[in-house]
Amino acid sequence: MHIDFTPLYRSSIGFDRLANLIENANAGANQAGYPPYNIELLDENQYRITMAVAGFAESELDIQSQANTLVISGKKTAQDDNRQFLYQGIAERSFERRFQLADYVRVTAASMENGLLHVELEREIPEAMKARKIEIQSGKSTLIEGN
Repeated sequence: MHIDFTPLYRSSIGFDRLANLIENANAGANQAGYPPYNIELLDENQYRITMAVAGFAESELDIQSQANTLVISGKKTAQDDNRQFLYQGIAERSFERRFQLADYVRVTAASMENGLLHVELEREIPEAMKARKIEIQSGKSTLIEGN
């Protein structure tokens, strides 16, 4: 299914990113479920992506973050082709998984433990965009009278 966002572009300014997110979400629905992953909310502004990457060495994994997109990929190195499996249930194929990041979300760390890749993310909202409290001053208001 493809949605045409042309009418949105004609009458709106700055919503092109939203349209791209919707298109990418639709394309992401077609991605295979490999490797499986979790997305956790750790705190109000902290997240963790945990991906099951059993069989991959750290050197075979690549994590890149650029322009609101996080790409995690794994490239398996060539193995001994003389192996003969009676049953192969452990996937040893390369993968690429893309995540769209909201504005001001950045990757802060990555670690690997027991076949699980953990990618830590944090939303850092600039001070100018944070909500701020405006104090109401008490006192008599001054009226300006015209001539």
